[in-house]
Amino acid sequence: MNLQPSRLGALAALTVAGGLVLSGCAGTASPEESAAPAGASDAFPVTFEHMYGETVIEEAPERVATWGWGATDAVLALGVVPVAIPSSEYGGGDNRITPWVEEALADLEAEEPVLLDNSAFELSVEELLATDPDVLVASYSGLTQEEYDAVTAAGIPVVAPEEALWATPWRDVVTDTGRALGLETEAEDLLADLDQQIADAAAEHPEFEGTTIAYADDDVDTFYLYLPADPRVEILEDLGFVSAPAVTELDSGESTFYTTVSSENLDQVVADVLFTQAEAQADLDDFLASERGRLIPAVASGAVAPIVGEENVAAVSPTALTLPWLLPEIVEQLAAATAVAQG
Repeated sequence: MNLQPSRLGALAALTVAGGLVLSGCAGTASPEESAAPAGASDAFPVTFEHMYGETVIEEAPERVATWGWGATDAVLALGVVPVAIPSSEYGGGDNRITPWVEEALADLEAEEPVLLDNSAFELSVEELLATDPDVLVASYSGLTQEEYDAVTAAGIPVVAPEEALWATPWRDVVTDTGRALGLETEAEDLLADLDQQIADAAAEHPEFEGTTIAYADDDVDTFYLYLPADPRVEILEDLGFVSAPAVTELDSGESTFYTTVSSENLDQVVADVLFTQAEAQADLDDFLASERGRLIPAVASGAVAPIVGEENVAAVSPTALTLPWLLPEIVEQLAAATAVAQG
């Protein structure tokens, strides 16, 4: 119905890189125009431990570049305009900028940062350095050792993934970004607000508590089932849902955040509610009406909570901006499906 998990993870999920190119579109700010001050100088130096070693940021950065998924959103949510951000091939529309990033830039009355081409999932250090950044925030990304070494060799400190590529928890992306910018207190306040939005939604829907759920994606010849380690599943659990036992029972160990299920085993995807996604309504309708789809008990009973549309599918992967942008729609769909499940 949409992205392969490898690309969802590279989004991230979901989130995401390619030879970086400076955007030549009208309205795109030059490196000088995009610069924005970050936090207070008394928060520095600050040290990060990550999968490639240690990074020390000696002073408050003024020119912030981002890479991967979520870092751009965290920087903007903290009121800082990056000089360079990765393009969003998925969910970004013709201008390759997601609508929630566009809204944040408009709220800050900022011009578009330089777009770094993310289509090939490889970082062009030369083009990154052309934006003259003071720091590269890439907490949740596919940044390779070679890319990290090249950027740091140029004297640019890098906030790299904590323990593995595409594995840093979404909340850590926010806190890491806050620390990197000297805005640690502001990041804590931002997270508290996001967590309150989730808690308020859960309180408004006590019927979610203890309801079992499976998050699945039917993609042509492969059926993906997302595991509790996936940050999107984490949000469902934060709302009160419980990952169905079938999810872990069917886990083949092929990935940290998903497993695949063969068509003959779809009847084993037993959960009160099925949460799913589709790029287009026609794709969703085809799946729900298909013989293989109806093997799933929640599909057969109509207890399905769908998220439809490329932008929405991209936004399911939580960030400082996507969570408030999509949470109301997620909750609405979950409430309808839960009502069906509970009769």
